[in-house]
Amino acid sequence: MLNNQIVIIDYNMGNLRSVQKAFEKVGCDAVITNNHKIIKNASKVVLPGVGAFKDGMKNLEELGLIDILNEEVLENKKPFLGICLGMQLIASKSYENGETDGLGWVDAEVVKFDFTDYDKKLKIPHVGWNNVSYKNNNLLFDGIANNSDFYFVHSYYFKTNVDIVTSTTDYGFDFVSSVNKNNIYAFQFHPEKSQTAGLKLIENFVNINGEL
Repeated sequence: MLNNQIVIIDYNMGNLRSVQKAFEKVGCDAVITNNHKIIKNASKVVLPGVGAFKDGMKNLEELGLIDILNEEVLENKKPFLGICLGMQLIASKSYENGETDGLGWVDAEVVKFDFTDYDKKLKIPHVGWNNVSYKNNNLLFDGIANNSDFYFVHSYYFKTNVDIVTSTTDYGFDFVSSVNKNNIYAFQFHPEKSQTAGLKLIENFVNINGEL
């Protein structure tokens, strides 16, 4: 395993400790922080999160984290892992509680599940285990069987260009459950809650080469 200094961004949005514990289970001491110096010195960046998109962007802005995330991820090309809300925040905008601009790292929108035009009227939020079907190469799925089950909790989903989509999941219709753009990896599901498959994904992120 490579020697990594991984930071989990603390922006007051949820399950940071459970994500840190998952890294610990694969032998990596990830640090929870919003300290700019520590983020600058990190080799990899993790943005988890549970909650509303608007609150997430507000917290990132108030903590002065947007510029440093842009610098470290977009300019310095550090491997980035976005989880759940952390995936949604990399989009151009969300329509949760009104229209809100996101980080804009990928050309995407975050929209609410709507089953009006579908036969299946499923519950919102989408909560529980569901399978993930791989669409394009994603290094973080290495060693994980296609159509493995992962744990989801969300009411909004990602709509984006197919060339960065690395998996879809069927919940009334096929929605985007992961994307990969260069050094940016993002997942709608929670690998830290997804047992063996989720821990393998996190281990793959720990071991990924920074030269992408």
